[in-house]
Amino acid sequence: MITIYKTIDAELQRIPEPISGCWMNVINPTPEEVAHIHSLKIPHDYITYPLDLDERARTERENSELLIVLRIPHFQGEASDIPYSTIPLGIILTSQHIITVCKLENEILHDFTTGRIRELATGKRLRFVLRILLSTANNYLSCLREITKRVDILEDELQQSTRNKEVLELLKYQKSLTYFATALKSNELMMERLRRSQVFETYPEDEDLLEDVLTENQQAIEMTNITSNILSSMMDAFASIISNNLNSVMKLLASITIVLSLPTMVASFFGMNVSLPMASHPLAFLSTIGLSFLISLTAAYIFWRRDWF
Repeated sequence: MITIYKTIDAELQRIPEPISGCWMNVINPTPEEVAHIHSLKIPHDYITYPLDLDERARTERENSELLIVLRIPHFQGEASDIPYSTIPLGIILTSQHIITVCKLENEILHDFTTGRIRELATGKRLRFVLRILLSTANNYLSCLREITKRVDILEDELQQSTRNKEVLELLKYQKSLTYFATALKSNELMMERLRRSQVFETYPEDEDLLEDVLTENQQAIEMTNITSNILSSMMDAFASIISNNLNSVMKLLASITIVLSLPTMVASFFGMNVSLPMASHPLAFLSTIGLSFLISLTAAYIFWRRDWF
């Protein structure tokens, strides 16, 4: 799908055909759409590289066209084995257009197309790229905050758990953090390369914005590392807690079993077909019941004093 936008009267508007200074947003293009973009003198590889979900963050220049590939966060759903993953987003800069190419719909470009990002100017191509990079770093931080909230909820559930379900849930978010750490590091290397190439040194405002992007990306890297370390320690600690909770349950069940087995033992003795004390006494049955109850109560009191209940 190809949608074309251009800033007209300080407002992002959708237009039918590409013109100078426009933004072409390409999501999971068909072969016909790829051929159409290629007809605009865009290298074919520049269009197909970002469609590979395993593509790494990098930059590439051919003639006057610049390709920037970065990894952006992608939410796959709480039920997924990896709730938060990363996907490549390609940004192609030409002398007249800016083209973004992605395999999947994503929140970053959705914020751009819906007008949530203010003061966008498709004609200022370099600044537009920087706004995408900044939104990507901020989106990583937002996803990390959501992961932290979910981990806090799982932490409360784990304190009383005797199953592995909650630990496996934590493992899912640990995988997400691993993807984040790898993507953020590759994005940082790509942005450092852009800074060294002096692409954004035309305007002082662009240089300042690039510094903001690098700062936000570094903050996301540090936050990812901290969250990952905390989560790793938490998983080890709660694995022991689950084991202790299970031991407590087994101890309780063993105590109950012993208390209930004592009356059975007394009844077994008095149920034998041999001569027994008080066998002919009219209160023999009640005496047996009372003795059983007394022994069980004594055992329960001892277990309670030892904190086995």
